[in-house]
Amino acid sequence: MASTQLLPSPEPEVKGTMGGEQKGWLEQATLALFIVVPLIAVAAIVPVTWGWGLHWRDVVIALFFYLLTGFGITVGFHRYFTHGSFRAKRPLRIALGIMGSLAVEGPLIRWVADHRKHHKYSDQDGDPHSPWAFGDSVGGLTKGLYHAHLGWLFDEEQTPQRQYAPDLLADKDIVTISRHFPTWVAVSTLLPPLIGGLWSWSWQGALSAFFWATLVRIALLHHVTWSINSICHVAGNRPFKSRDRSGNVWWLALLSFGESWHNLHHADPTSARHGVLRGQLDTSARLIWIFEKFGWASHVRWPDSKRLDARRAT
Repeated sequence: MASTQLLPSPEPEVKGTMGGEQKGWLEQATLALFIVVPLIAVAAIVPVTWGWGLHWRDVVIALFFYLLTGFGITVGFHRYFTHGSFRAKRPLRIALGIMGSLAVEGPLIRWVADHRKHHKYSDQDGDPHSPWAFGDSVGGLTKGLYHAHLGWLFDEEQTPQRQYAPDLLADKDIVTISRHFPTWVAVSTLLPPLIGGLWSWSWQGALSAFFWATLVRIALLHHVTWSINSICHVAGNRPFKSRDRSGNVWWLALLSFGESWHNLHHADPTSARHGVLRGQLDTSARLIWIFEKFGWASHVRWPDSKRLDARRAT
């Protein structure tokens, strides 16, 4: 089993020298398409609902794919592949890689490389998506929030994967999943309307499922994920010591599956649980706990009182 533990701080980065590190125009256009189209879909919710209505079938399909892909990002891409919060048996590792890829947030290895670089330079020069990159004035912070939320996705230069994710590049299963990202995009986009059409046995059911369970679901999950980069580095309380401005935003906790308890995460990045204080719901940690109980996951890095006390802010 390939190790997915967070690597030691990588060597100084040399930009533009790693080969294939520039995004092409086709990728940029595709990225824009998957950001703009779901947003337009969300803006069209009212007239579409007025004309067709929302069937409970669409809610079921959308909720299923939101849970599947959301946990793929939080448990898979983030806590497992990026930070090595636990070890997973091969079938679970492959499943988590595919689930996260269905979220349409980019190829697995690139996602991990970007996030490891974010932790190395968090809210400092070199951070791919810090909202403080343009200063703390009103104008600078407004520009920074846009940059942290989605503007950084259009940066032409990519994070060198061989520098930040060599462990994943050495794993044939993960390389295959990452390389076939366009396939997972097609599956994530077309499977909901296929299910909706077969379920209702109508084109209207297929189109309705495509709107709610594909476009709206992708848009919602994208913006929840990006809000962790932007909002959670500007707002929220900070009960634990970290070298950045990561905070806890409670109203994002349910939609983000516990990722918005962001302060503890940056204080203790490899912890399998982010919501460690009373009342902090962390469904991603609960899923990892279930994996552990079934024997699919092991060596889970659960926080203990000693580790937490050492990180508490005075």
